[in-house]
Amino acid sequence: MIKTKTVVTALMLVFLLASGSAMAATKVGYVEVAKVLQASPQVKAIKERIRREFAKRDDQLVAEQKKLKKLKEKLARDAAIMSEAESKRLERDIIARTRKLKNAQSEFQEDLALRQNEELVKLRKVISEVVIKVAKRGGYDMILESGVVWAADKVNITNQVIKELKKR
Repeated sequence: MIKTKTVVTALMLVFLLASGSAMAATKVGYVEVAKVLQASPQVKAIKERIRREFAKRDDQLVAEQKKLKKLKEKLARDAAIMSEAESKRLERDIIARTRKLKNAQSEFQEDLALRQNEELVKLRKVISEVVIKVAKRGGYDMILESGVVWAADKVNITNQVIKELKKR
């Protein structure tokens, strides 16, 4: 019984040492995707493209907000001299326009978020390809991207990934 425990302990020790030497041969790297996204020229191009794509709708919403503000100011200023029917009609118009504007703004925000997510998914794919390219070139066995508390500069490939993205 004692010999069995000793043999099992010895085998466990051998496995631990073997796995430790295997781990020492593994080259692990780290990439800060948030920093890559922030420094990537593609992100700037995407933001500009989306801004142009949604500019007309944004301008329309701003114009409608200005109209609504003027109507509210008119009601506040002229309510005393308006007939009751005219005042009620203007109030209903303001309520209807406010509701319509809120719906349009909500739809705009949803469309904008959806479009940004579509572009981000495409960019994440490009970033993944670049990370793999840099990792293979650097002889890395594994690259981590999140959940890393600390990483030495020698395993951080973020700047290499950013350089590669700027070439594209």
